[in-house]
Amino acid sequence: MTSRRYWRRHAAALPLITVAASCGPAVAEPAAVTQPPPQVVVRPAPAPSTAPVAVDFRLRGAAEQGAVMTGELPRGARDLIFDAKAIPVAADGSFLIAFDRDAGPNARLAATLADGRLAERLLSVAPATWRIEYVNTPFRGGAASDADLDRRRPAELAQIAAARAMHVESEGWKQPFRWPVSGRLSGFFGSQRFYQGKPANYHTGTDIAVPAGTPFVAPADGVVTLAASAPFTLEGNLLIVDHGMGLSSAFLHCQRIDVKLGDRVTQGQRLGTVGATGRARGAHMHWGLKWRDARIDPGKLAGPVGG
Repeated sequence: MTSRRYWRRHAAALPLITVAASCGPAVAEPAAVTQPPPQVVVRPAPAPSTAPVAVDFRLRGAAEQGAVMTGELPRGARDLIFDAKAIPVAADGSFLIAFDRDAGPNARLAATLADGRLAERLLSVAPATWRIEYVNTPFRGGAASDADLDRRRPAELAQIAAARAMHVESEGWKQPFRWPVSGRLSGFFGSQRFYQGKPANYHTGTDIAVPAGTPFVAPADGVVTLAASAPFTLEGNLLIVDHGMGLSSAFLHCQRIDVKLGDRVTQGQRLGTVGATGRARGAHMHWGLKWRDARIDPGKLAGPVGG
C-alpha cells in the first residue's frame, strides 16, 4: 500500500484519537496556598473602678463614744449611709451623725457621687471610760411596788417611743448647744448604777443638782414631742424636745412643765422647773440626749457647765 493510500484511510480516525487523548486524566495543577487570616485578639476594655473614692465630708467634731459630728456632702452627692443606715441630709447638704455610748471601734460613712461613684470615709471611734455608781434607793422609783412598775411601764415606754419616732422640722441641731441649767454635776452620762445592789442600765444623761423650782431652758431650738400629763414611774414629769435630724433632748424629774405637745421652742426659752419626781434622790435636772438609737453625752455637745 502506497503511503498516500495509507494516510487517506487513517485520516478520519485522527480526530477520534485526538478527542480520546483529550479525555484522559488531566494533570492536576498544584492547589493555591492560602494563608490563614491573622489572629485578632479582642481584649475587653478595662472595667471602671468600683473601689470607693476617698472624699472630704468636712466633718466637725470628734469620732468618739457618746459624741456628735456634723458634716457636708460633696456637691451633687446623694444617698448618705452611716453604718449601713440611711441618714437624712438638709437642703444645704449638711448632716449629723453620732456615736452611741457603746459604739464599736470603727464606723463607715458613704455617699453616691453625681457620677455614680461611691464616696467613702472610714472613721476610727475612740473609746471612753465610764463611772460605776452605787445608789441606796430601790430600782422601782416612783412605782408603789415591782408589780405596779410592771403594770405601768409598757404604756410609758410606748409614749416615749412615739415621741422619738416623730419627724419634726427644726434646725436646732445646727446650733451650739447650751446647758438647760447650771449647777453641780451629781450624775454622769454613761455611768453604771447599782440600786441597792441591783444593777441597772447605764446612766443615759447628765444630772445637775439645783434647788427644786429652779427654771430650766431649751438648750437649742426644737419642737415639743412629749410633755407628760402625769408623772412617769421612773422619769417623773418628763419633757422631750426634738431638735431636728433625729436629735432630741429629754428632761426628767421636772417639778413643772410650762410647754405643751407641738410647741416650737427657741434656744434659751424657759421650759419648766426642776423637781424630784419619779426616781430621784433629790431635786435635780436629768438631761438626756439621743440621736436615733444612739445615746449621747450632753457634756460632749454643750461643753463644760457654765462654759
